[in-house]
Amino acid sequence: MRILADENIPLVDAFFAEHGDIRRMPGRSINKAALEQSEVLLVRSVTRVDRELLEGSAVRFVGTCTIGTDHLDLDYFEEAGIDWASAPGCNARGVVDYVLGSLLALAEGQGVGLKDRRYGVVGAGEVGGRLVEVLRGLGWDVRVCDPPRQAREVGEFVGLDEILAECDVISLHTPLTLDGDHPTFHLLDRARLEQLRPGAWLINASRGAVVDNAALREELARRPDIQAVLDVWEGEPQVAVALAELCWIATPHIAGYSLDGKLRGTAQIYQAFCASKGLEPTIELAALMPVAPLRGLSFDASAKPADMLATICRAVYDPRSDDAAFRRTLSESEEQRRIDFDRLRKQYPPRREIDGLHIDISSAQPQLEQLVQALGATLKR
Repeated sequence: MRILADENIPLVDAFFAEHGDIRRMPGRSINKAALEQSEVLLVRSVTRVDRELLEGSAVRFVGTCTIGTDHLDLDYFEEAGIDWASAPGCNARGVVDYVLGSLLALAEGQGVGLKDRRYGVVGAGEVGGRLVEVLRGLGWDVRVCDPPRQAREVGEFVGLDEILAECDVISLHTPLTLDGDHPTFHLLDRARLEQLRPGAWLINASRGAVVDNAALREELARRPDIQAVLDVWEGEPQVAVALAELCWIATPHIAGYSLDGKLRGTAQIYQAFCASKGLEPTIELAALMPVAPLRGLSFDASAKPADMLATICRAVYDPRSDDAAFRRTLSESEEQRRIDFDRLRKQYPPRREIDGLHIDISSAQPQLEQLVQALGATLKR
């Protein structure tokens, strides 16, 4: 069996070597010629997998080691009898950590308290749903907008217009859909961006085209009170420099790039591959997961909750370092910026997740214990 894999997918050998010959290449370079005789295709979000790519090939299994599937032509897969799998939830924790780090940077720079803001989460799937749990666990005021979920289940959901009217912070976690009952392409268009509250913060770690990037650039230039954090961009790997320069934090689509999330994604696709082939999985991710260099933190019971929150989050990840690395590329030529966008992703340093930490508090302090539990870290007893 021949397996073609995006070179940025980790642990491909560990999970798939016993099942065939593996060839790796850059995800953006995968084309019909590269698929010759391949029966398995493993990708990430940068590869568009559709009829044009697959028709006439031997590919019978497509796995994307990502949450999203907007780069996959699922209708064609069904028509052609091609098995496929994604990795829902694999990087959800990494994105939550990115949002928390961005909120801390915004609060510090703007001189406001995070607990005093009202949060609107748009899209409450694997990522958004987990973010809602964390924010509410911290005791913060959260509104949730998810029309597909609202249509099929009971819950405290609100409309997007209410989010825009009432929330100081809006975090986007929707898939990119072009049609259907709830399309999300340019969900935040010019008209909706104009509805942002004074001093609002907008975070997009979903898909670039969920926000009209040109309209956002104009709105940020017109209203300096609004702050934006963008990890995703229309036209990636091309990025609108004028927009990036106006953002409080700008990063190259790495919000979910925790090491744990990437390894988890490969493991999920391996499990799905085995199921599609009627094979018994023989490899467990736990045996391959490296030990985190930072295992835990200790606090005295007198610690202030706000300081403890910042210390825990930043001990694991601070997005300002990724912002700085990305901004250094913005003065380059357009072609070099495209190369740098992918280079920053390919050479991304190992980043772990907050829920891998063990937190020790010197004595019982309910408020601090609640904070640890909300963040998902393990409280040492």
